[in-house]
Amino acid sequence: MSQSPPASHSPSADQSPRPSQASSISELVAALSSAQKPAAGTPAYSRFINRRLGRYLAAAAYKLGATPNQVSAASALCSFAGIAVIALAWPTFNVAVLVTLLLVLGYALDSADGQVARLRGGGSPVGEWLDHMIDCTKIATLHLAVLVGLFRFGWFKSDLVLLIPMMYVVVGSVTFFGLILMEQLRRNNAAAKPNPRGESVLKSLLIAPSDYGVLCLVFITLAWPTVFVTLYGLLMAVNLLLLVAAVTKWWRELTSLGATSELPPQTPPEVSARG
Repeated sequence: MSQSPPASHSPSADQSPRPSQASSISELVAALSSAQKPAAGTPAYSRFINRRLGRYLAAAAYKLGATPNQVSAASALCSFAGIAVIALAWPTFNVAVLVTLLLVLGYALDSADGQVARLRGGGSPVGEWLDHMIDCTKIATLHLAVLVGLFRFGWFKSDLVLLIPMMYVVVGSVTFFGLILMEQLRRNNAAAKPNPRGESVLKSLLIAPSDYGVLCLVFITLAWPTVFVTLYGLLMAVNLLLLVAAVTKWWRELTSLGATSELPPQTPPEVSARG
């Protein structure tokens, strides 16, 4: 999973005039490229590959008249189909290729939904909600599918290998929640400073292991259990270290804000009429 906040098609999307559906794919791709979000803090795969794939898919979807939510649904369909295959199908080479293609396509469509919203002149709250809900579910179920596959197919004598996907699902979920929460806290606290991020290519490469796209590519080795588990385990370990570093940074940032008086008041939960 990427260390940058998940892409969304929120109401704050670019409000530039809508291009005509009669525009060519190349014209639409060029328009999206000129309005692309900053690359700051974006891991290498998402920055150099996935966004580009997403632009072409978004251009095609726009010409077909698809809405951002329909593209989100297509992304979910591809991703969850790939996740189901991981848990249910014996991991042959053909299965590994199928899983990788489904996950990569699902991720590219995840980038495309926000870009379709940009072409249409803006997104919606329900679109942003749907996008984040799909991402959250995908992060958890992918690692649970690996856990099920490792258990079902009995590749390894020791059950300790099952701890790897169990730890990965925790790391992925906590990282996702932390990114979303920090984004909201910065937005709601007047004393918070914008998160400084450089656009260094070197930084994008260094944080590449945190990229969901890199994780998708690892599944091409699914037919070779030892290779797959080694690469998968290494990614988990690196992501754990990145999470520790991120939590430390977030803690220092929030501590420096001092009192939380700038945060919006919390509405007490409603009391059920039934008591």
